[in-house]
Amino acid sequence: MAWAVRGRSSTVFGPSVWRGPNHRREIALTFDDGPSPSTPELLKVLRQLNVPATFFQCGMHVRRFPSIAKDIVAEGHEPANHTDTHPRLWFKGTKFVYRELLRTQDALQEITGVTPKYFRATYGVRWFGVRKAQSRIGLLHVMWTAIGLDWKLSAAGVAKRLIDGAENGAIFCLHDGRERQADPDIRNTIEAVKRMVPVLLDKGYQFRTVSDLLRPD
Repeated sequence: MAWAVRGRSSTVFGPSVWRGPNHRREIALTFDDGPSPSTPELLKVLRQLNVPATFFQCGMHVRRFPSIAKDIVAEGHEPANHTDTHPRLWFKGTKFVYRELLRTQDALQEITGVTPKYFRATYGVRWFGVRKAQSRIGLLHVMWTAIGLDWKLSAAGVAKRLIDGAENGAIFCLHDGRERQADPDIRNTIEAVKRMVPVLLDKGYQFRTVSDLLRPD
């Protein structure tokens, strides 16, 4: 049961991916829990490094910081769904999950003009209500190949985890927010990106959005 709920390759509770094709030297960089007041600094770093990312955003933060949500799209990054209020989805039914996902879809569509194609369950945990909800909205769930643990590790530790976890088709999970916090400290995340991305570029990896990573040949 534990694997079904949180296993990165599990599709028990709905269609899900955790990596892209392994024949292309590409990685998708993803960020959860935002947007936040610190996201613009992260966008600046990504612009300097010339790498795109996919942002799994909470609807409550999109409504709280609409101009930042717009900037994410304007900078060429991909918006995605990370529920509305960052709840625990386990033991929740389809109606609850559907409302959480739909409110974020509506917020992102209204504010950015983009309708997300992907969502990530909070904490990566899915439950029985998820399959019908994501199917009804038309979303594909996205897990990760490697997670930075950037809410608790130092920048050096986060960067090392991801560099060590790099492989063709990898999906990296980081955070530009901290759950429901309005103004979290994500300096270690930003510093980790500064350290990690150049190393992997030097190793020949290219960074893609989730959509580009999953594109058919």
